[in-house]
Amino acid sequence: MPTTTLFTRRIAALVLLLSLLVAGGTMAAFSDATPPPRGSGAPVASESARADALAARLPGHDVQTLVLVATRADGGPLTPTELSQLTTLGREVGAGTGHGASPAIGSKDGKAATVMVPVEVSGGSSQASSVVKSVRAAVAADAPAGVDVQVTGGPAFGVDIASAFDGADLRLLLVTVGIVALLLLLTYRSPILWLAPLTVVGIADQVAAKVTAALGTAWSLEFDSGIVSVLVFGAGTNYALLLVSRYREELHRHPDHRTAMRIAWRESLPAIVASNLTVVLALLTLTFAVIPGTRGLGVTSAVGLLIALVAVLVALPAVLVLCGRGIFWPFVPRFDESSPTALRTNLFGRVARGVVRRPATVLGVALAGLALMVTGLVGTSVGLSQTEKFRVPSESAAGLETLAAHFPAGEAAPLQVLTPTASATEVASALRSTPGVASVRPGAAGEVDGRSWTTISVTGTPAPGTAAGRALVADARTAAHAASSGQALVGGSQATDVDSRAGADHDLLLVAPLVLAVSGLTLAVLLRSLVAPVLLLTINCLSSLAALGAGAWVGRTFFGFEALDKPVPLLAFLFLVALGIDYTIFLVHRARSEARDHGTRDGMVRAVAATGGVITSAGIVLAAVFAALGVLPLVTLGQLGLIVGLGVLIDTFVVRTIVVPAVFAVLGDRIWWPGGAPRLSRQPHPAQ
Repeated sequence: MPTTTLFTRRIAALVLLLSLLVAGGTMAAFSDATPPPRGSGAPVASESARADALAARLPGHDVQTLVLVATRADGGPLTPTELSQLTTLGREVGAGTGHGASPAIGSKDGKAATVMVPVEVSGGSSQASSVVKSVRAAVAADAPAGVDVQVTGGPAFGVDIASAFDGADLRLLLVTVGIVALLLLLTYRSPILWLAPLTVVGIADQVAAKVTAALGTAWSLEFDSGIVSVLVFGAGTNYALLLVSRYREELHRHPDHRTAMRIAWRESLPAIVASNLTVVLALLTLTFAVIPGTRGLGVTSAVGLLIALVAVLVALPAVLVLCGRGIFWPFVPRFDESSPTALRTNLFGRVARGVVRRPATVLGVALAGLALMVTGLVGTSVGLSQTEKFRVPSESAAGLETLAAHFPAGEAAPLQVLTPTASATEVASALRSTPGVASVRPGAAGEVDGRSWTTISVTGTPAPGTAAGRALVADARTAAHAASSGQALVGGSQATDVDSRAGADHDLLLVAPLVLAVSGLTLAVLLRSLVAPVLLLTINCLSSLAALGAGAWVGRTFFGFEALDKPVPLLAFLFLVALGIDYTIFLVHRARSEARDHGTRDGMVRAVAATGGVITSAGIVLAAVFAALGVLPLVTLGQLGLIVGLGVLIDTFVVRTIVVPAVFAVLGDRIWWPGGAPRLSRQPHPAQ
């Protein structure tokens, strides 16, 4: 068969050169782009977000408060002398920041005290970091002997979060590259071949990082660049594995490696493009989300995956054509070394053959196992407190815990109520009468657009993040709205948590059906069937729930995760369904092709035999890459990596290897209704 001009060495060299020029030019054009900072997590239209936006326009909004929390090293009560020394310390620290500090205020049990130190943070994160470091240095030098003083509060917590991420993206990149390199080396058993897909996908990841950072800045998108990088590496490597696997298969059938690449590219293209577009469209459904970080992640991840698709389908074939068969050294595939029936005799073929002999029994056992994993969701709660979201210990988090241990539980996260000054007295009175309120402290008034507003700080008795704490937010809003004719806004971290929960629930109920609809439509078009998509999506949903259950149980049992963070259920479900459909497309697209020559049941056996190795390799790579999220300090990403990693393994070893072949064996040709079974081009071969 003559090789088309697209796969000649000259054209391949030109394509590779142009690819490098485009990649280099793109990275150079966006070299200064950096991802936007992480946001609060509450919907833009929520009351807490509107309160924050209004507070940011009030005079003095750039002055925030650091809290010095003091306790004796021996755990005993603080003496009057020590309280006096703490007041002096606050005065000295306040003189250094240019704002007067409060006197030391002791707790009811006498074992702790706080000093409030206003600081100016108008210069952004760099100034905040400098101020917090200078305050901590002054405290360490002048704290009373035998007294531990921790610097906490909003600015300190923000600085500690930012410092926890110092170098984290580089660590994630290095760990991801190392994992992919090792697994590709083990998969291909070649000291050369693994370099091609790793280099192509690595360059695609760097291009995607710059492009998504520029998009984030231009469109004010909030997203986690670590997740985008993991998706690009994981999905890009999967596409490369599928293409290289088919290329190696065709090299056994054709003496010219360029002909083999042309056929491999042509035969792999529908499955790769369909799987990519399914995930891209599923991610784009996140644009309907109300949580800013979730919405931004959808757009940027979709762009990243499209870049990975182009890299694998354009640059990688050019590299393989230029290198020829020798890139597979030392296991170079030779023409005519494999017979057409070799696929039937490998391990995956034997497993599939065993499944189709007793499909109903095997299916029942597998589904029971998945259902058992789903029970791990029993007792799982959703929502982490501010101090539980980060794995890395910090002084600010420890200070908040100390504060909560000796002062009213809500002292660590007071509500911030903004009300028109004209109704400030009535609002403060209504809040004092609200059950669960420990103290109400009106602040100074300020004008926005010619209207005077007053900020009121409300400390509650319930612990932040608890059901009672969330109920307090609702009661405070009811009271404040009634006393201000609906004009007051209740914000603060507790209110943000309540609004984030509501937004996460909204997004899950809206986006999850859209993801299923997109995936089902893609399968229906690809398979020309209605029965197969419905059954495959049902299996995928069960597999996703099993992964959520197993991940929640493992997280509680071995990692101490008492709850899942709010974004985890939606993002985990999205990735598990969309990426699971990837493997479904790889397998079932091949099964339909094989069914034309061998019938539905035997075609599925041959499809499992042909794709089992590459799907298993791809699944292990993807699971390991998601597990790499655990190197980041954010518990949310660790939970997401754990659940998606387990889900991909479940999907790879249970769903694609056992459940799907069993379903096809039980239904036979009815699986293709209403399009009908692929017409046999010749008599099916007997089972081997």
